[in-house]
Amino acid sequence: MAPMLLVGGLLAAVLAAGLLALTGGNRYVLQGLSDPGLLTEHGLIVVRVLTEVACVLCVGSLLFAAFLVPPQRSGTLDVDGYAAMRTAGISAVVWFVGSLLMVPFTIADSIGEPVTSVFHLSELSDLMDALPLAKAWFITAIVVLIVLVGTRFALSWGWTATLFFVAVFGVVPIAVTGHSSAGGAHDLATDSLLLHLVGAALWVGGLVALLAHGRRRGAHLGLAARRFSKVALVCWIVMAVSGVVNAAVRVPAAALFTTSYGLLIVAKVVALVVLGAIGYLHRERTIPKLGTGSGPLVRLAAVEMLLMFVTLAIASALARTPPPPQAVLNPNSVELELGYPLDGPPTVGRILFDWRFDLIFGTAAILLAVCYLLGVRRLRKRGDSWPVGRTIAWVCGCLTILVATSSGIGRYSPAMFSMHMSSHMLLSMLAPVLLVLGGPVTLALRALPTAGRGAPGPREWLVAAVHSPLARALTHPVVALALFVGSFYGLYMSGLFDESLDQHWAHLLMYLHFLLSGYVFYWPVIGVDPSPRRLPYIGRLALVFASLPFHAFFGVILMSMQSVIGLQFYRGLGLPWVHDLLADQRLGGGIAWASGELPLIVVIIALLSQWARADEREARRSDRKADSDGDAELEAYNAMLRKLAGRDT
Repeated sequence: MAPMLLVGGLLAAVLAAGLLALTGGNRYVLQGLSDPGLLTEHGLIVVRVLTEVACVLCVGSLLFAAFLVPPQRSGTLDVDGYAAMRTAGISAVVWFVGSLLMVPFTIADSIGEPVTSVFHLSELSDLMDALPLAKAWFITAIVVLIVLVGTRFALSWGWTATLFFVAVFGVVPIAVTGHSSAGGAHDLATDSLLLHLVGAALWVGGLVALLAHGRRRGAHLGLAARRFSKVALVCWIVMAVSGVVNAAVRVPAAALFTTSYGLLIVAKVVALVVLGAIGYLHRERTIPKLGTGSGPLVRLAAVEMLLMFVTLAIASALARTPPPPQAVLNPNSVELELGYPLDGPPTVGRILFDWRFDLIFGTAAILLAVCYLLGVRRLRKRGDSWPVGRTIAWVCGCLTILVATSSGIGRYSPAMFSMHMSSHMLLSMLAPVLLVLGGPVTLALRALPTAGRGAPGPREWLVAAVHSPLARALTHPVVALALFVGSFYGLYMSGLFDESLDQHWAHLLMYLHFLLSGYVFYWPVIGVDPSPRRLPYIGRLALVFASLPFHAFFGVILMSMQSVIGLQFYRGLGLPWVHDLLADQRLGGGIAWASGELPLIVVIIALLSQWARADEREARRSDRKADSDGDAELEAYNAMLRKLAGRDT
């Protein structure tokens, strides 16, 4: 297996360098830079391809160890999972070294200097800070170092799954930089590229791990192949849709066959279609025949793996080829910063109807609603009931996420502080309340089938996640309160918000934090699902009241401030309808104060209602027990009182 991977990686590197030589042209001259030499120009693409190959091998091996083959009953990895973990560790070494090498290569390529001279520059760290792509490679190296260290010590399923998600996060820094992070519609381009790269890493890496497992004739090959087939189908759909979106915003249709960038996209599309056909053959022919041997699967998977490496080479050459210039006439500062224009002030009509779909959170909101409704449908089909109120709460929570990120609120959120605060309040105060009242974990535990002995599935993974040390730590009252209310002050009062305003990925990270911190806070307070920490109702009420003054005080601070948060960014946008930035900020403070109190009142009402119902259930339980044993507990208590009275006499 190792020789095949080595040949495939070298083939992809050589092919990418050749494609770049054919399509690159005189890009250094066009950019006004001197030629840095062949070592820098072609060495960068070779190092990048080998680094990306190591990336997908690490992610795919961790995916295989965590979710495609079962661990031992004790939770420790089995021999097949351990072998995949060792492969992930070796791949992480290459990924880490390659990411570090990409920092000087990227700097040398950006300033038109030989890479050998970059190491002697005294301002190397300053150049890395000034070049987002170089900084992204450095951040990737830090993330991969954590994965590398983890693979040396992790033996349990829980830590393996945690390392898998950390490794997936290592793909993010590069995805949010480069061609897609600048120019028109860069919000859509960045989101689509992020989905595209994550899907590619899971698909390519998972296939290589499955092929290695088949070649060593490991156990549970049929189970691993069936699970990977489902993952591969989802990844193919994600890559196809995200690739179309990314190409549509980067290349005009007329330039697909007339520019080098367009021809590379066409080649990548052809490779993706062929890979989809091979995946169909896997599901229809090779997987049903696994009982007779693994030969057909290994042979077809080997061909698919080599074709995937060719696709990686095309993608790497595509990342190094500048896209054709967009025909945007006189773009203003708003369109350059946001990636899309704003036609006027945020009127009621524009907020309701001027939508710009968010590929990450808009898609997630729709998928969460659909999956929930499918789970309810499964319960109803087998005759089980599910409260309608929970369904309404969940769907309304998903709709809140969609409105906060994709409606006119989400469209104006990056450009105006008041609109950003509206989105913040919806995502952190309202959406989590509705989501936890929907009881998604309880629904999933009832709808998902039990995997059986020796092969845990999604239901068992969910139970393990709910009872994991991480879930217990996050739902601790002090931690949940600090994450929930502390983020208000830590984000806006520390200057962090100012630094992140001009970065689309920072807005995505803020949205995610708002949702997760709100969900973690409200889950043990009013959540329908079982929480890792069962707080008494008086403790839940105390936790809610403890958060009230922090929200009110935050809104008062914003309304009384004399300095503008994010002044440089908002002034650079120059929105003609925002004449007073400080007034807009004070409006945002008023929104934070008012909208922060109303959901908490709803939470208190829901909590008191749950408390009353719990008392009623306890009273009915006591009555049933008294009826069954003749009220033995009360008789024993009265007997004790009579005995004490007689002793006193």
